[in-house]
Amino acid sequence: MRPVFVQLRCAPGRTYAVADAIYDREVVSELYSTSGDYDLLAKVYVPEDADAGHWLNENLFDIEGIQRTLTTMTFKAF
Repeated sequence: MRPVFVQLRCAPGRTYAVADAIYDREVVSELYSTSGDYDLLAKVYVPEDADAGHWLNENLFDIEGIQRTLTTMTFKAF
């Protein structure tokens, strides 16, 4: 599994509903409310044999209320 960090911008007034939907899917290890341009920050573990883009699209990005995402791939832990 490789860790990927995803920032999510939600439609106004939808942040809590989006967070609940993400937790219902059980696809994130950590989920935080954040300040700034994005509303949520998720730490997701994508299976090594999966294409990260397809996996995220199929498991996370189709949640109603998500307007924009920013995905940060990881390569090595220090």
